[in-house]
Amino acid sequence: MRVAVVTGAGRGIGAAVARRLHADGWSLVLGDIDCDAVTLLAAELGRDAAPVLLDVRDPAAWDHAVAIAREVGDLAALVNVAARTDIRDLFEITPEEWDDVLATNLRGPFLGIRVVGPFLRERGDGRIVNIASDSAFRGRGVTGTHYATSKAGLLALTRRAAAALAPSGVTVNAVAPGTIDGETVRELAGERIEELASDVPAGRLGRPEEIAALVAWLLSDEAAYVNGATMLVDGGAAL
Repeated sequence: MRVAVVTGAGRGIGAAVARRLHADGWSLVLGDIDCDAVTLLAAELGRDAAPVLLDVRDPAAWDHAVAIAREVGDLAALVNVAARTDIRDLFEITPEEWDDVLATNLRGPFLGIRVVGPFLRERGDGRIVNIASDSAFRGRGVTGTHYATSKAGLLALTRRAAAALAPSGVTVNAVAPGTIDGETVRELAGERIEELASDVPAGRLGRPEEIAALVAWLLSDEAAYVNGATMLVDGGAAL
């Protein structure tokens, strides 16, 4: 049974990705710093879904998650979703907050690729998908500079990892969502949610399930020739 590790699986895009992959027949390791959330999701999905307490900043936590994945079945994919998002003016960001956002959003995927990549390389096949953000391309926006910087760095990491693993038949791609209607956006935007939707040419915010559908395709055999790519999913907001 093919196994995918999904980080940030407790809510939002991560939970949507987990539900879609499970529906497509994947076994899952559901990683999140909120163990209660992934335990509930695992109970919802039923068999072939293992919840794991995963602080993506911690190398030991990654080793544990991968060990669980190998017990579950054939480790074949990693989806890096976990992220910290803070709305903060550039000059109000403390060094400590800067470090923690980058530790979660960039160090975390690096640690995941570092530990999962060798298994996929040895396997001779596999998929890694990193969830970035359209903020990586913008000089302005509601997200903090540290968040945008971490997501821009994630795109570079995606390309480097893709080049390193391509000879072994492993692909590494990134999905850069625009504003997605979910718990995090509604918590951060508050009453501005309708304003955000009106700024999108599509006339609405994206849905987590739409991101999950693209991730599922990138993990499929049909996407075997897509590598090192960043796919912008923003309803035309960048037009």
